Formats: sequence, C-alpha cells, structure tokens
Amino acid sequence: MQRSKNDVWVGLFVLIGLAAVLFLALKSANLLQYSWSKNYTVTAKFDNIGGLKQGAAVKSAGVVVGRVDSIQFDGESFQAKVSLALQNQYDFPKDSSLKILTSGLLGEQYVGIVAGADEKNLVAGDNIGSTQSAVVLENLISQFLYSKAADPAAPTSGTK
Repeated sequence: MQRSKNDVWVGLFVLIGLAAVLFLALKSANLLQYSWSKNYTVTAKFDNIGGLKQGAAVKSAGVVVGRVDSIQFDGESFQAKVSLALQNQYDFPKDSSLKILTSGLLGEQYVGIVAGADEKNLVAGDNIGSTQSAVVLENLISQFLYSKAADPAAPTSGTK
C-alpha cells in the first residue's frame, strides 16, 4: 500500500514537471499567447511585413506593450492588414506611427510604435495610418549591387 502511494506522488510530480517544461518551451518560442492584462485592438496596413508573425511583440522604447493579434491580406489595397492587441495600461496618441523592426541583424521581427503628440488617444478599433514597412535584407543587397554595377568605373589618374 505504501509503495503504490509513493508511486502516485512520484507520477504526479513528473506530470507537473513535464507541464512546466512544456509551458516554458511554448512561452519562449512565442507560441503561447496568454496574457493576464486586458487588451484593446488597433489595426494598421503595411506594404511589406517581411517575416513578421502572429504573436510577435509590439514594443515602444524597448518595452513590450502588446502583441500582433492577426495578419491578413487586404485584396482591395493589396497590403497586409495587421491587428495589434495593445495592453490597456498603455495609452498612445492617435497620431502614433508604426515600424516593422528586427531584433539584431538577423533576429525576429517586431512592431515598434512611436508615440505621437495628439491629445486624443487610440481606442479599440482605431486604424493607424502612419506605417513604415519592413526592411528586407535581400532588397538592400540587390540595390547596393545594382547601384555599384551602374556606376562607371572611376578614371584612373596616373602619369607615364
């Protein structure tokens, strides 16, 4: 009887440990979207979102203030429509602007929000019009290479 009671406790301890490891793995991979705080949703349209994914961070001054709620393609404007779930404790002016930024040189992408100066704040359902698309590294490299190829060779000045 005593041995089966110990087996139950050991089994329960192992299950709790596995659940904790699973929770940490999902949270660190940004796959778990549960938050204790209340959110309000705003939308924005971007010409190019690069590698932005659902669940990516929304940061202001380096602090996470929300998450990307959903990403859809708008067939009328041919742009990406991004819904952002911002935490209620953070109020941003209506004229705030959004940029898609990258953590480090090749890190994951996130949305940066730069606060404006309007007296009225964003509310649920608002649309942010001032956006800056993601910088795609391949496009920058190709622009650099094509601009170098288009430049005529610099004349060499030498005396004989």
